[in-house]
Amino acid sequence: MTHFHAEDGAKLAYRDEGQGLPLLALAGLTRDGGDFDYLAPHIEGVRLIRLDSRGRGGSDWTGHATYTVPREAADALALLDHLGLDKAAVIGSSRGGLIGMFLAATAKHRLSGLCMNDVGPVLEQAGLDRIVGYLGVKPQAKTLDDIAAALPLANPGFFNVPTSRWREEAERHFRETEMGVELTYDPELRQSFETAVSGPSVDLWPLFDALKDLPIALIRAENSDLLSREAAEAMQARRPDMIHAETADRAHIPFLDEPEALDAIRAWLERVKEKS
Repeated sequence: MTHFHAEDGAKLAYRDEGQGLPLLALAGLTRDGGDFDYLAPHIEGVRLIRLDSRGRGGSDWTGHATYTVPREAADALALLDHLGLDKAAVIGSSRGGLIGMFLAATAKHRLSGLCMNDVGPVLEQAGLDRIVGYLGVKPQAKTLDDIAAALPLANPGFFNVPTSRWREEAERHFRETEMGVELTYDPELRQSFETAVSGPSVDLWPLFDALKDLPIALIRAENSDLLSREAAEAMQARRPDMIHAETADRAHIPFLDEPEALDAIRAWLERVKEKS
């Protein structure tokens, strides 16, 4: 893991691996670059750059006021500048996909394409409410084994997931200490999220429409409570050329090594390479 400094001095962590098409991976709200560990072995010909957004993983905790999509989008551009990259394709899971759409609206010349993992311009209230239910709450579990055992019940809509995968998830998204299991992100993300979702409703379709002429893909979880099938169909109607896959037996968010997800990502990458 390597670090660089954002415009405001925050020390942010990232990983830069492989050669080929620059692919910037942006994780979900409480996640970090480790979210893409399942995907990484299955894609070739890319330079996979994984950013730990501020307040997550190995990056500085900078306070709730800084945990916003515009700020995190600026951090993503700062990382591209740090690496000397004019542009990159973006694969974004949940929050990361929102950042990708925001970049399309504000810095489209820096994008060569966007793949959205279970996110779009319409977010369902049921999914937002579920996130509020766990966000920033310290686990009562004492060990990662306890967390792994609890994850299947805590993640309704996931089926046929091996026990070993839940253990991997526990190791990626929690930290075991002498005081019990701790979060790997700043709990102040809760305050930032609550502020965002309690504010006036924002029309995100203009952000999606800003993706015009860019190769895009959408992966939707069959049992997603954040991105409805109707919203995905509306996105497809708006962009008939969008590569679209639905992962069976998954809820928010797919792991990205499901066969349906891998087929879509590979097809999207080929399209980005052809246009680059």
